[in-house]
Amino acid sequence: MLQLLTFLVEKLSLLSSLKLFESSWLDGEDQEPPAQRGPPPPPRRGDLLEVPRTIFTHFGIYLGDNKVAHLIPDILPVLTNDKKLISSVITNKRLILGCLYKCATVRVDTLEDFAYGSNILVNRMDKMMKAQAFPNEDVAQRAEKQIGGIPYSLLWNNCEHFVTYCRYGHAASRQTEKFCECLKSIIRDQRSVIVTGLLGIISMVCFGMAASTTLPTILIPFTLWMAG
Repeated sequence: MLQLLTFLVEKLSLLSSLKLFESSWLDGEDQEPPAQRGPPPPPRRGDLLEVPRTIFTHFGIYLGDNKVAHLIPDILPVLTNDKKLISSVITNKRLILGCLYKCATVRVDTLEDFAYGSNILVNRMDKMMKAQAFPNEDVAQRAEKQIGGIPYSLLWNNCEHFVTYCRYGHAASRQTEKFCECLKSIIRDQRSVIVTGLLGIISMVCFGMAASTTLPTILIPFTLWMAG
């Protein structure tokens, strides 16, 4: 039992310490440069902007005139054609429903609405990506061509894929990579087999012997065992 508790604590610590969806293209030994004194220079058209959020990082391309193009999930375009309503600031409810429906838009918002009160990092990926960034004007034009509705996937077509495609020519997401690495470490840990097996037995005790409880109790631990 102590071993199982240790396993659960380790995995919870891993998720919280890694900040699973936070994007970081730096190697473990690299550090962010010290903050510059005074206000940062204003972004230029075509700059790649990052906004750290609670559990993930949001990305956009600066278009100039205080405007930012960014990919964000939104359910409202599926429900209405009212452009004024769609252009309003996206609420958390709209965003979550957009994720579930896999519907997003590349839209243009003000720099303030994009930042949502957070600090903005400019072109941080340029030092970390292997590909050289396109000229800023080309980046902005590539972003403008993408404006409109677009299929969404939390792992395979998110805001980070959008900006890396616009600035470097190929879509990539470090946030997705970190999630997959963490998931792989959990699957490869053989204690996952014990945990899922115990949970399956508890479900059978609580809900009775049925196909809906018995089959997962057998198949999930077996799959994790074979994948580990």
